[in-house]
Amino acid sequence: MSTTNINQQEVEKLIAQYDKESATRQLAGPMKWITFCLLVLFSLYQLASTLFLVLPPQIHRPIHLAFGLCLVYLLYSGTAKGDKGKVGLVNIVLALLGVAVTMYWVFDYEGLVTRTGNYTTLDMAVGGIAILLVLEAARRVVGIPITLIAVIFLVYTYLGPYMPGFLQHRGSDLDRIIGHSYYTLEGILGTPLAVSSTFIFLFVLFGAFLEKTGVGEYFNDLSLVIAGRRIGGPAKVAVFSSALQGTISGSSVANVVTSGAFTIPMMKRLGYRSEFAAAVEASSSTGGQIMPPVMGAAAFLMAEFIGVSYLEIAKSAALPAILFFVGIWIMTHFEAKRLGLRGLTQEELPDKKAVLKKMYLLLPIAIIIAALMMNISAENSAIIGIVSTVAVGAFRKETRMSVADILEALASGARVALGVVAATACAGIIVGTITLTGIGLKLANGLIDLAGGQLFLTLFFTMIASLILGMGTPTTANYIITSTIAAPALIQLGVPAIAAHMFTFYFGIVADITPPVALAAFAASGIAKSKPILTGVESTRLAIAAFMAPYIFVVSPALLLIDTTFTESLWVMFTSTVGMIGVGAGLIGYWMAKMNLLERLLAVAGGVLAVIPGLATDIPGFILLALGFCFSYYKSRKQKQQVQVTP
Repeated sequence: MSTTNINQQEVEKLIAQYDKESATRQLAGPMKWITFCLLVLFSLYQLASTLFLVLPPQIHRPIHLAFGLCLVYLLYSGTAKGDKGKVGLVNIVLALLGVAVTMYWVFDYEGLVTRTGNYTTLDMAVGGIAILLVLEAARRVVGIPITLIAVIFLVYTYLGPYMPGFLQHRGSDLDRIIGHSYYTLEGILGTPLAVSSTFIFLFVLFGAFLEKTGVGEYFNDLSLVIAGRRIGGPAKVAVFSSALQGTISGSSVANVVTSGAFTIPMMKRLGYRSEFAAAVEASSSTGGQIMPPVMGAAAFLMAEFIGVSYLEIAKSAALPAILFFVGIWIMTHFEAKRLGLRGLTQEELPDKKAVLKKMYLLLPIAIIIAALMMNISAENSAIIGIVSTVAVGAFRKETRMSVADILEALASGARVALGVVAATACAGIIVGTITLTGIGLKLANGLIDLAGGQLFLTLFFTMIASLILGMGTPTTANYIITSTIAAPALIQLGVPAIAAHMFTFYFGIVADITPPVALAAFAASGIAKSKPILTGVESTRLAIAAFMAPYIFVVSPALLLIDTTFTESLWVMFTSTVGMIGVGAGLIGYWMAKMNLLERLLAVAGGVLAVIPGLATDIPGFILLALGFCFSYYKSRKQKQQVQVTP
């Protein structure tokens, strides 16, 4: 594995090991085709509901949840050692129950609406079973942490009068908890599931169609052509291709394994350390979720929570995302220079003309960007992207999609979306209990009090909370929880809403590479055969821009293009990029030549000052960086002269 690209079977094994949402049963026989047909029907229903079906949310969302619950119980085992090839009677019963409790909404829609707050015993029984099924589905697909958090919030809602201090509230009985959690649009069927049933599903489906036409493989080839021959080429290929891969995959682990299967072995062959090679791929792949035009699923939730268009979120995310990848690119460059690594040879690269002839495969991405910029809704933009993918793929025989390919893409998209369905439904329980008890505002005020009203400490505590939650929950669930609790605290302290929500979004994502539980880094270490924890530490070091950028755009929202001119935003981007050069050089220990400890400290200090917005920090930062550059340049010239005079 260290010298050759890993095979597809090993790729699937790693994804299943580190990405819980991908650990589905490998079914055979009739059950395989039953689940396949259900997955295709799920996608077709979602397309129909966008194009021509006009359904009230109390019907559309339960149908969306019905498909999700049914398929989760058919495709995901209840235990880690469960039989991956058989569904079993218990799971079939649970799948049918999932359909029954959700269809209860559909068949008795008018009755449930008219008896709001005065539910029958049957209503309560159905609602209680629905809550339990959602919790178990989330446990199977997403993991124990989010399920445990949801249960804690439910218990807190019931035991409110017995809570200490500011946590105390009047409490709610079981009927009210069940009614609020399942029979209103503020619980399971609330905003998170609403976004899952519209924007998120369609963009996941768009990614599945892109993958089926071979765009993922093309991204790798294009990256090799653009960056392969540069110093330390494979590492830069990993950075570039992973940024592109984020368009078709919302999973850091999936990004790592699919692109890392060939970039990590290349980096190791060239001379990069195993930990560094794995860290480059892990940090770059994690950043794919923050890269417009199609970001991670949580970005669509952010647009709905804040009440702005997805285009606004993508525009705000553009400069920080660029800064993130520039930071990794800079550090891989300095590491390659430090080790004296070469780029790839012409023989190791794909044919440039053949790759450029396939540039048409990028058209769907350009089309979806254009659609969003023309203020076409996110749902319709996604459908335009799907149609254009099929049309563009038809240009050449090797990318043309057959009917079987289209059906497989429909099934694949629905399968990937199951994790989002489970996470958002479970997160809806949490959000519902927060609105029922008012705990969100209490915790926000508590967070501010804990920080003594200081913005920086509040940001720091929010970052720690996001990182801890991210150790056991996917980005979507992490963002929902932290944005509900922490974002209001930041907004109270005067932080713009987009900046506050983007702050929690960023740290929820980088949790995937932050030890001790760094799933993306661990997946990369599985390919590189490196030490997992050291790989996580290296990934965190490489992704230093992801830890700095959120603080920058909170202090200076110009980086998010908020209340600023284009010139001001470019200046912030320029100073931040220059600062990242200094930070990168200092952390790697190389600029024009190898640096001693004093030079490294000088570079990092100057870089951090340049990254912090404002002339008061930019000027001393540039002075320190200039001194560091001069020292390094002088040392490199001296070394070259010594080499020249050596006989």
